[in-house]
Amino acid sequence: MEGLTISWIGALAGLAIAIILILRKLNPVYSLFAGAIVGALIGGANLEQTVSMLVTGTQSVMGTVIRVLAAGVLAGVMMESGAAETIAQTIVKKFGGSRAILALALATMIITAVGVFIPVAVLIVAPIALSVGNKMGISKIALLLALSGGGKAGNIISPNPNTIAAARGFGLDLSHVMLAGFIPAICGLIVTVIVASLLKKKGAMVPDEEAVEHEFDASKYPSLGRALVAPLIAVILLMITPIGSILGIDALANFKIDALYVLPIAGVIGMLAMGKGNKILEYTAAGLNRMTATVLILIGAGGIAGLISTSNLSTQVVNLIEASGISGTFLAPIAGILMAAATASTSTGVILATGSFGQAILNMGTGSLAAAVMVHTGATVIDSLPQGNYFHVTGGAMKMSIKQRMGLIPYEAIVGGTMTIVATLIYGFLL
Repeated sequence: MEGLTISWIGALAGLAIAIILILRKLNPVYSLFAGAIVGALIGGANLEQTVSMLVTGTQSVMGTVIRVLAAGVLAGVMMESGAAETIAQTIVKKFGGSRAILALALATMIITAVGVFIPVAVLIVAPIALSVGNKMGISKIALLLALSGGGKAGNIISPNPNTIAAARGFGLDLSHVMLAGFIPAICGLIVTVIVASLLKKKGAMVPDEEAVEHEFDASKYPSLGRALVAPLIAVILLMITPIGSILGIDALANFKIDALYVLPIAGVIGMLAMGKGNKILEYTAAGLNRMTATVLILIGAGGIAGLISTSNLSTQVVNLIEASGISGTFLAPIAGILMAAATASTSTGVILATGSFGQAILNMGTGSLAAAVMVHTGATVIDSLPQGNYFHVTGGAMKMSIKQRMGLIPYEAIVGGTMTIVATLIYGFLL
């Protein structure tokens, strides 16, 4: 591996092969590995060098993988205990029908922000959305935009795999990346509500037979106060270090407790607060099962990231940007947008963008935190394409046809694009 440089043609060929195989419904992990292997061979590596490249690439994502597995404890507790359902129901009930779109977007944003995967957050809120949409005469496309846009906003400030990948890719604390995404996330929420409100009467409405009344039996779920314990503990522990840095308190600034510890601790404390201590084996097993598919895809992404980072593709992209005369700052969001679009996954896109273009982005003079936020928000622009599972899971949750779900992608891109533009303006040019 020492001194090996693969041709950029091989890197692009490998990425293209991986995308084609994913579109052909081959398992994404095998698709990514196959693309990495064929791309390396096309790019001039021999069989032994190809294996070394794959091993090195997958090793580079192990830090992210173990933190994602740790996050499974919090995610399992929030989903299996009904805490996420309680939070969603409370928000929608408090806001009432007249502000239904804001309520649905905010509910999905908060559930995602506290550590629930965005597809799962949409699945949790979707039955409520169908019921509300049927009563208020709101179209399916507006409802799903509220859920998806709110989820995207929550996703960039969450302890989810994509944020962990952005932080690890640039050697940062998870809390700093979460905090830095807050203003772009709020802007994303505002744009979601505005655009979804404009689409209220556009497209198919929710028929009566699809609007099954979702009766919420509070006695079967934890109270709101108890449901919030786990996410609040996680946020408090994660934010000690950045708050200490902001306030200039050295004792707090040096209190560096990794997400590897914080997320499981918060999950266990939350479980105990809800009186579910006897469910620890069940909830952690469920959380681990939720994370397994993501972890495998991250390993696959590590393989193809090894291909791209070993190639001279990033050098070619930098040369192209310099020749075009545009600011090198734009490399970070462009990398996030392109890699997430290629894999139809925010977390996989972030892994590829940081692993493949991370050093090139830093060499252009962009700071680590700015790079992380711009790559991260960029990965939310067109990450919901049909080759990924998010497209199908969310479309199915709202009982939409493929054509109807396709029609939502441009509006989701407006939300992700807004967050990317705001992040680029703030961290790329103003700070």
